[in-house]
Amino acid sequence: MLIAQLTDTHLRQEGQLLYDRIDTAAYLEQAVAHVLKLDPRPDVVILSGDLVEGGKPEEYARLRRLLAPLPMPVYVIPGNHDAREALRAAFADKGYFPASGYLQYVVEGGPVRLIGLDTLVEGKGHGEMCAERLDWLDSRLAESDEPTVVFMHHPPFDTGVTFFDGHKLNVGAARLADIVRRHSQVERVMCGHVHRAIQVRFAGTIGSTAPSTAHQAMLDLRPGAPLSMMMEPPAIALHLWQPGTGLVTHISYTGTFDGPKPFRKM
Repeated sequence: MLIAQLTDTHLRQEGQLLYDRIDTAAYLEQAVAHVLKLDPRPDVVILSGDLVEGGKPEEYARLRRLLAPLPMPVYVIPGNHDAREALRAAFADKGYFPASGYLQYVVEGGPVRLIGLDTLVEGKGHGEMCAERLDWLDSRLAESDEPTVVFMHHPPFDTGVTFFDGHKLNVGAARLADIVRRHSQVERVMCGHVHRAIQVRFAGTIGSTAPSTAHQAMLDLRPGAPLSMMMEPPAIALHLWQPGTGLVTHISYTGTFDGPKPFRKM
């Protein structure tokens, strides 16, 4: 099973650029085209939050149009730039969002079980997992010991990037870690938010973040460093599940590059 993770697409309405300079729609189109060219193609695509910039219905309508060429199942969760009810309405026909409440769900039927979490606090940059959301996760994990991926927007761990460490999952992270630790079938806790590829040990498993399909956060590990962005190459994460090995993650850059070429003459 191959899972493609796209994150932090930050779409705006038609004719609008992010920060008056970044065409996030063009970058998402590039990412979608990249996914379609992969061989083998991913079996599923996950978008791990900050889907749009302002949480507006028009932005979600544009997101749907840009994702439409993907023939495989596509699952989304909210980030801090999203709006819960507008997102629910935009993807209601897909059938995986609950009719009310938090946007949390389980996807079954494949070799890896997928659990999407809702860490959104409307109007805030940080994330939270309240008792209701955590109880739900605990119950879902108790239902099956199949290999499971948990995906969420806000990382529940520090990354060394000061700004994001102040805007991570600030409420509920300790109990989330306890829940994950008690359920050893959790192969990975996949996150977005940080606009960088990061891996860390977390609660007896691996926590990771994926790069943005558009702009990246500057890698600045100085304590208290201000948040800056870099137009480093856009990328997606590819998570390959293989029996006997488990989940292996690769970063796949979505631009145009010279190659492929052999390492040496044959």
